[in-house]
Amino acid sequence: MLGVQDFIGYYDWTFEYLRRKYGEKALSAYWEEAIAFDSQHHAYELVKNKGFEGMAEYWGHTLNAEEAGYTINKTRDFFRIDMFDCPSVRFLVRRGPSPGSESAKGPSKDLLIKHSQGYYHDYCEHCMGWVKPIMTRTGFMVDHEHNHQGQCWWEMHRAGAGSRRKSEPPLRGPQDVRKLKAWRRGEHHLYLSSLRVTEMD
Repeated sequence: MLGVQDFIGYYDWTFEYLRRKYGEKALSAYWEEAIAFDSQHHAYELVKNKGFEGMAEYWGHTLNAEEAGYTINKTRDFFRIDMFDCPSVRFLVRRGPSPGSESAKGPSKDLLIKHSQGYYHDYCEHCMGWVKPIMTRTGFMVDHEHNHQGQCWWEMHRAGAGSRRKSEPPLRGPQDVRKLKAWRRGEHHLYLSSLRVTEMD
């Protein structure tokens, strides 16, 4: 039986294999087809049938099982996750870059690699790669930011007239990961209303 660390390493290797062999578009298709609507089909069903409650049910169980450091905030207007310690990225950071990988090229920042730490150059991106298609199909939009250091936030809200965001949502209380001193480290990828906005160093 695969342990979680074996799984993370294999997942990461698979992303890089698909990218190298077939290209980034094929990898994005894999995230959508094989992860969002196949391996995580149960997540799609929960969100489709229960909305925010289904999100809380899915991520509450999954993040507890993965022993992630996180908080969940659910209101009538949004469902939010603040991730303080992603176990997958923690493992990849500790393992360091794999020889010959894109991540192994160039200097590190604060002893951590700029983009993820394994075979595929941007491991964090796969989460948006499978979550966004589920949210789009079920009538939700995603605001999201990750720093490639094991910290991120997600805020899902209903799609519809006037729902498109032009700026980050306000701070959401003491548990907001953006309040951490370490939050500004790393390279940030920001999405608003399910669209990639910018990259910030």
